[in-house]
Amino acid sequence: MTYDTKSGTGGDQRTRARGMGLAAVRGLALALVSLPVAVLCFVLSLVSIALIPIGVGIVTTPWVLTGVRAFADWRRVLAAEWGGVRIPPAYRPLPKDANPWARTFGMLGDPATWRDLRWLPVDMTAGFVTALLPAVLLFYPLEGFAIAAGLWRVLPDGYWYGFVQVEGQASALGAAALGLGLLFVAHFYTPRLLQVHFQLTRAVLGAGQGELAERVRVLTETRQDAVDTSAAELRRIERDLHDGAQARLVAMGMDLGTIEMLVDKDPEKAKQLVAQARRSSADALDELRDLVRGIHPPVLAERGLGDAVRALALRLPVAAEVNVELPGRAEAPVESAAYFAVSEVLTNAVKHADADRIWIDLHHREGRLRVTVTDNGRGGAVIGTGSGLAGIERRLGTFDGVLAVSSPAGGPTMVTMEIPCALS
Repeated sequence: MTYDTKSGTGGDQRTRARGMGLAAVRGLALALVSLPVAVLCFVLSLVSIALIPIGVGIVTTPWVLTGVRAFADWRRVLAAEWGGVRIPPAYRPLPKDANPWARTFGMLGDPATWRDLRWLPVDMTAGFVTALLPAVLLFYPLEGFAIAAGLWRVLPDGYWYGFVQVEGQASALGAAALGLGLLFVAHFYTPRLLQVHFQLTRAVLGAGQGELAERVRVLTETRQDAVDTSAAELRRIERDLHDGAQARLVAMGMDLGTIEMLVDKDPEKAKQLVAQARRSSADALDELRDLVRGIHPPVLAERGLGDAVRALALRLPVAAEVNVELPGRAEAPVESAAYFAVSEVLTNAVKHADADRIWIDLHHREGRLRVTVTDNGRGGAVIGTGSGLAGIERRLGTFDGVLAVSSPAGGPTMVTMEIPCALS
């Protein structure tokens, strides 16, 4: 986010006014939404951790901390989108088959979890104030102008507007002067105050000291995930070839051998086997095509991510809208990761969310590919061990990508994925 400090043209003034209004509205929305959520997350976390000794917390803590992570990830996305402040997540992955005990203490042993918990009280105090100040600076002067315009007549005696006690028209004009002064300050500092809020979020929520070591650890783990994923994918391809196309080709060879023996003795039977061999060859070809499509879809290789996602949407059994704003193409591994992540999210929306409408948005801004998938299903999706979202998070983590999920009970569900990359 950039700020123009020059004055002069009407266009610059309009741009500055829009920036002031946008910062004030965003700050107000952030303050109103974040305060109750931060308080709720903090209280639930304390209660759940306190209940660990009696066993209840073993079950509840992973769910509560997963909610805290989702809230922190959402704030990371907002910090990047509204303030241009990047706050990379650095959570340690948990084993897929981890039991509640391992999940609880695995999450509590992660330094990122304690950073989240330290950030919550900061966010509900200093974070709330820094988010609210832009709106106060912009909207509070309106009351001063209203008082000078005649509102002072209906106000109670001794009403204070800031440090001005309103007792008559003269003091009401003083309130207007104070409002004008506040508006002058807002003219220069409203967007910057919102920026201070995001900088504060990064200072507490970011890795801080030891960031480099943390970064190395995360990269090591994501590299291991990538190696494991590649090995699993190779095993799947080998299994599919062995059980599918290879078996059909062997059967075709046997049929052709039988045909060779029957062509003179029993031509009718030979014709039946020829037809059977033809069907087997067609089935083998279809299986090979499906296998190739699962490795790297041809439409993705030939026409790029936007058209590949449009093709995915066309195959969905529910109505889907796709909005693509990509001025170029990312590298093939990034496109592939984004494509299969979108495919997994769409599959979840159709199978588990009971949605009847889906919206997909793809765009590239400030060096990051951002994909948002929203559905009007029943909600309740969480990033947890064993879920498809956890797999997507690991897939994106290989590219330093971020996954954020907003899915309250009753819906809607919004899944946001960001991958840093350049377009060619």
